Amino acid sequence: MDVTGSAATLRAACDAARAHGHTVGFVPTMGAIHRGHARLLRQARHECGFVVASIFVNPLQFGATEDLAAYPRPIERDTAEAERLGCDLLFVPDEKEMYPNGPHTITVDPGPLGDCLEGASRPEHFRGVLTVVAKLFGMVGPSRAYFGEKDAQQLALVRRMAAELNLPVTVVPVPTVREPDGLALSSRNAYLSPDERQAAPVLFEALSDAAERVREGERDADVLRAEMARRIGAEPLARLDYVAIVDDETWEDVKRVERPARALAAARVGPARLIDNLLLPWDGGE
Repeated sequence: MDVTGSAATLRAACDAARAHGHTVGFVPTMGAIHRGHARLLRQARHECGFVVASIFVNPLQFGATEDLAAYPRPIERDTAEAERLGCDLLFVPDEKEMYPNGPHTITVDPGPLGDCLEGASRPEHFRGVLTVVAKLFGMVGPSRAYFGEKDAQQLALVRRMAAELNLPVTVVPVPTVREPDGLALSSRNAYLSPDERQAAPVLFEALSDAAERVREGERDADVLRAEMARRIGAEPLARLDYVAIVDDETWEDVKRVERPARALAAARVGPARLIDNLLLPWDGGE
């Protein structure tokens, strides 16, 4: 595996791979590689002839009170993991390489979807995400880019950006990887104390309860939201941020579950802000 911090080297390597007839698979990360990232890389390896991963902790997507300085950066372990998982090229730029002219004056507007749910809780977060992803897509070029479904709103926005800006990238969703008790894998899980770790699966439990209620015939989204909020609120170590039921295509709030819909939840457990989501059953399928 080659490792570079140069955007020019990254671009040249991807161009060379395509010239040799390979499809480029791209997995953007902020490092602290876990089994969720591993699933993305394995799928890219299975489907593509040349696999690129990036590690960059993007300051544009962190708010003033968020954990940029504390975000884990185990670069030696991450490099070894990327190589073990079959990555051909690891791109590890510094901030100057990504933003050579300092703070960006041109950014990607996420539109109305970027202002709700995660966007309401983390203003400007999605503008930062889409800006760095657009830059990475431009550096990598035509490719298949792999994103986890755990960050469902981010995935929806990246797909919309790629489509609306006519970027030569196919955005590939990959199912959430979970611990045996249902907790979605996240780098932020490392912040949890043992007691907080025991409490953290309450998000998945609330989502699963909503799915079971839909399976049993409940269609009133207000009932589902209320039960999700009640369940998370009953956990003493969890501070609820939001629960939502949205149309899986439009991402608008729904009053009744009458077509594919997604349940979402966010809560703070100790120092970690956790998010999760679940596609609700529809016509007997999930």
